Amino acid sequence: MIPVFAVLAGVLVGAGIAVLVRAASRPQPQLAAALDQINQAPVLDHDQEELSQDEKVGRWLLQRLQGVPGVTIRHKDLALLGKSPAVHMLTRVALALLGLIFPTLLNTIVMVTGNSLPLPVPLAAGLAVGGFFFVLADWEVRDKARRARAEFSHAIAAYLDLIALERAGDAGPSEAVERAAGVGQGWAFLRIRQALERARIDKVAPWVELKRMAEDLDVPQLADVADIMSLSSTEGAAVYNTLRARAKSLRSELMSKQAEEANADSEKMTAPGALLAVLVMVLIGFPAVMRILSS
Repeated sequence: MIPVFAVLAGVLVGAGIAVLVRAASRPQPQLAAALDQINQAPVLDHDQEELSQDEKVGRWLLQRLQGVPGVTIRHKDLALLGKSPAVHMLTRVALALLGLIFPTLLNTIVMVTGNSLPLPVPLAAGLAVGGFFFVLADWEVRDKARRARAEFSHAIAAYLDLIALERAGDAGPSEAVERAAGVGQGWAFLRIRQALERARIDKVAPWVELKRMAEDLDVPQLADVADIMSLSSTEGAAVYNTLRARAKSLRSELMSKQAEEANADSEKMTAPGALLAVLVMVLIGFPAVMRILSS
């Protein structure tokens, strides 16, 4: 019987011989071509190498469904939330398929008991539930983006005050914008710092990148910051009072909007409260009415 170590030694020797034969038979590359390949900067194919499977499938669905009537993509809302449009479309389609097959699956389970609905009924219900789920994902993004913009606006109000304090300390326009962003905390200030970092890498003015960010995320308050600081850099205007006044007016706008939302929520609770009061009155008066009718 052949020992195990002898078998392993034979495998190693055979593998070494195969590597030597492959290296000897491989043609030698040209020196100039090899040097050019070494000195050339690496090019990453982000569309193929760094994309996840969900991103690839989502992009395929996005290309197929982009021209369908009624299918809209909220690019600015998704950019604000940090979500990919492709992954969002994949989520919508997955929810739609789940809603489409759920009534049919439920009908199949009911068939085990010997009762079943006509085939058009689960199909129609599946289409209705699938369409509702498809739209529901879009509604969720819209609602989250609305709350995120409100939170971003509060952060911008604080950002204006911080820039004003930096300018009062004789900091330059660019320095004041960057220092104020570094002091703030939260996801909104993190997004601002990322925008300023891109501006530094691209060698453009910070307010130019802030203006672009305001347009991409649909946050006009950030564009006001960019306009004020751009005016300060080009004309040398003293913007301390302007920044404080804009921060004060922005807070007033946000407080009035919150008051309107609170009043709207209170009005929505009026009808359920009245209905609850009517039900309580019916429950209290029902025994007395039944006693009167039975006597």
